[in-house]
Amino acid sequence: GCGISREASNQVKNLGSDSGARFLRQVITADSTRSRCIMWEAESVLKAPRVEYRRRGAESIESAAAYDASFSDDGQEHHQYAAHLSSLDVGAQYEYRVEGGEWHPLATDGGGAFKALIFPDSQSSDYSGWEELAEGAARRNPDAAFFVNMGDIVDNGEDHTQWEAWLHAVDGMIDRIPFVPVMGNHETYDRNWEVRLPSAYLGYFDVPGNGSDASFERYYYSFDYGDVHFMVLCSQWDETEGFRPGLLEEQMDWLRSDAASSGKKWRIVLIHKDVLQYRIHGRPERQEGISDVGEAFMPIFDELGIDIVFTAHLHTYRNRGHIHGFSRDERGPLYILTGVAGDVRYPGLWIDHALDEVIAPQPETDNYLTLEASDDVLTVRAFLPDGTEIDHAEVRKFPRLFP
Repeated sequence: GCGISREASNQVKNLGSDSGARFLRQVITADSTRSRCIMWEAESVLKAPRVEYRRRGAESIESAAAYDASFSDDGQEHHQYAAHLSSLDVGAQYEYRVEGGEWHPLATDGGGAFKALIFPDSQSSDYSGWEELAEGAARRNPDAAFFVNMGDIVDNGEDHTQWEAWLHAVDGMIDRIPFVPVMGNHETYDRNWEVRLPSAYLGYFDVPGNGSDASFERYYYSFDYGDVHFMVLCSQWDETEGFRPGLLEEQMDWLRSDAASSGKKWRIVLIHKDVLQYRIHGRPERQEGISDVGEAFMPIFDELGIDIVFTAHLHTYRNRGHIHGFSRDERGPLYILTGVAGDVRYPGLWIDHALDEVIAPQPETDNYLTLEASDDVLTVRAFLPDGTEIDHAEVRKFPRLFP
């Protein structure tokens, strides 16, 4: 694909209700019980940008100064601002606004059970299908606390029209609940389909700092929600190696230290590229096995006791069950290849892998997932665009011998 169609770009929503604020969005923070990041784009430079917020229904209004998060890419200057709201109350209902616009809901994490929406690759030639899928999923899950996009958010990472189409499509959700971005390889492509650093992705989403090498800030990060520690990894070391070497090694060290610093009960990994290698119809030289991503990270996932690993990239939904030591084993994480949420299809490409347990109905269509976390179980469900459930999996902790 090479951009959205003219018809699609004419159909995207007009965000004119916030006094010139465009693409208003909440971005996940490391601790969602007390903080939130608010970002937006303005038509021109703002002298003293602020976000106002209050407990829902209260008269007393507080405000937080925003900082300049502007960036240039694809020949466009993005006058962008971000504010970090902190010292919020745990498990509370707030509302916020920017530039004197309308109020938008904001709910902090109460530390208990929650539900999240997970979307696979949304890259598209026309983002109207993505918009329909996202809106339907949000409508059926009004209780979702946040949503994830598993990478390849757009088809071309430099094309600003695609980013705008994607952001328009999630208006009404991304301003209401925080977004968890995962970087995909398509975020690293320029207009000529050559690899580059993922400038627009890094500019659009002020994710939590990783405390790692400064050259890889925002490439990977972690956050907590409820009793779950999420580790969002970056699988793009092949794409970035020529510009900033060492992403894989730096990240492997970071992952171990990050996991060691968390006392949460559950551990979930989100990473774009998949851990398995599939045979391909018509290419007998390609063998079934473990991908480079899997070779690098699956032993660490075993070591760290990861509960679920969500992947994407292959545009097909597959539930692999639990894998440990590269083999089927209940001691290992549950591995879910999340599917496809855009209009880029790979029909009849993959030959089923021996580790696949559940495969989406063929020919494959869009899908989305929900993740529900409670004290004793993690539940993953996969759905077709119309809400039909196609898979359901549960992860429970092994019973403890001692309290």
